[in-house]
Amino acid sequence: MNLEIIDWLIVLAYLVCIVSIGLYVSRGQRTVRKFFTADRSIPSWAVGFTLMATIVGSGTFVGHTGTAYGKGMILFLPHMLLPFVLMIVAVWIVPFYRRVVQMSAYEFVGKRFGLASRIYTSFGFLADRTFDLGVTLLTTSIALYVFTGWDPIYVILGTGLFTLTYTMIGGITAVAWTNVAQGIILSGGAVVILCRVLFAPEIGDPVGIIQTSWEAGKYSFGSWEISWDMLFDRETTTIWIFFLAYFIQWSRRYITDQHIVQNYLIAKTDRDASRGAFMGALSCLPIFFTFMFIGGSFYGFFELLPGDAGPVNTDEVMPYFLANYIPAGMLGLILAAILAAAMSSVSADLNSIATVLTTDYFGNIYPKASERVRLLFGRFMVLVGGVSASLIAIMLIPEDGAEPLMQRAITIATIISGGTLGLFCLGFLTRRATRGGVYFGISVCLAFTSWALLSKAGGDGDRIVDFGFNWEMNSMLIGVFGHFILFGSGYLFSRIFGGYVPDDIEDLTIHKLREIKKADSASA
Repeated sequence: MNLEIIDWLIVLAYLVCIVSIGLYVSRGQRTVRKFFTADRSIPSWAVGFTLMATIVGSGTFVGHTGTAYGKGMILFLPHMLLPFVLMIVAVWIVPFYRRVVQMSAYEFVGKRFGLASRIYTSFGFLADRTFDLGVTLLTTSIALYVFTGWDPIYVILGTGLFTLTYTMIGGITAVAWTNVAQGIILSGGAVVILCRVLFAPEIGDPVGIIQTSWEAGKYSFGSWEISWDMLFDRETTTIWIFFLAYFIQWSRRYITDQHIVQNYLIAKTDRDASRGAFMGALSCLPIFFTFMFIGGSFYGFFELLPGDAGPVNTDEVMPYFLANYIPAGMLGLILAAILAAAMSSVSADLNSIATVLTTDYFGNIYPKASERVRLLFGRFMVLVGGVSASLIAIMLIPEDGAEPLMQRAITIATIISGGTLGLFCLGFLTRRATRGGVYFGISVCLAFTSWALLSKAGGDGDRIVDFGFNWEMNSMLIGVFGHFILFGSGYLFSRIFGGYVPDDIEDLTIHKLREIKKADSASA
């Protein structure tokens, strides 16, 4: 489809607006602390916006609608766990981090368990975020390919290059304030698309669209069956598998991932950080629901629409609809919303990747490097992260008949996290976990994950290695079990064999924070 001039002008206006914001806030970016934490100067409402925009990327715009179009709204109820996770995070995790670390969440791991554990957790984050960035760039390229016919490879490279440019210039301050604008554009785009699909003049029957989708199970939340067999359901039709995987995924993301933790550190006060985190999570839910509802409604739309059965690949349903059924002018607005969804996630992730590489790696290798050199290195790492994510996106370009992208993404993300949540919980919750215990837990977790990945059956039933005793459960559970295995084996080893714990152990667990909260309550 060829875009009209008005569509190009709208997209151009959006890009100019984002670059202008990035350039305006880039003034005074002369220190690493300013570049990565904005000197803790961002208000709570802006923190909420940037968290929402970070989480709701083009994966939601394209991927969630594709999953709902193919399987129903099976992903929505697991998203409802997010506010419960955020209640814990806002009360305990946010003030803990703002008291213990300066720029990186993995500073805490280094203080608690040593440099090797810090490298392990930070490397897991880098792998996870780079992969997720690839997913974001890929879903964006799918949409723009349908709109313009451009080769997805060039779309991936172009989107990545534009985003990393203003991120390199303006740092986390540019990320935060551009995310505010992008969050508003994204929300408006969702409302426009929903109205267009339900009140389609080609059909003229919004009730019929909803009824057709309902009867086909496109608004269903999946099977509620509880049985032992559900653990071995490779098609993931039961809601409980998603509940478990998403609870671990949300907890890991909001407790351990730098791209989220960094948003706690940019707020002016502890209260602003906690409030912003909770606001960001709550604002995600209606957006998640809207896009999944749109995806389910697409089924009824194409069923009732004569002469068009819709796309074959479910992940292409959103861009297919936009390219064929959104009029000129409005299409430019929607395209800007897709770009906003992608860039908000990409910019935040690139900045957090650069933060980790600068503070957890470069800072340890060259502790006496000047502020200017560290800032230059940080900006260069934004470029490295963008190039790496682009290469991953190119490798993830799907073939016809592939399972929905978001389902593949959650499976891979839970695996490459490497039990990180279990490791952080050992540090947060226990005084007795030792450095040796954590190393043992990491070893057991890696051995378990390797065995499961090598022995699980692929789509054709073949295994990389047949051990005789092989992994037969749903692949999503590999990553879920890894966190529990690391925590359990690490704690057990620590209790049996003991080992090194830091002298300031009380200050490095939530027990100290509990004492502070009690003292504050008593004085009040």
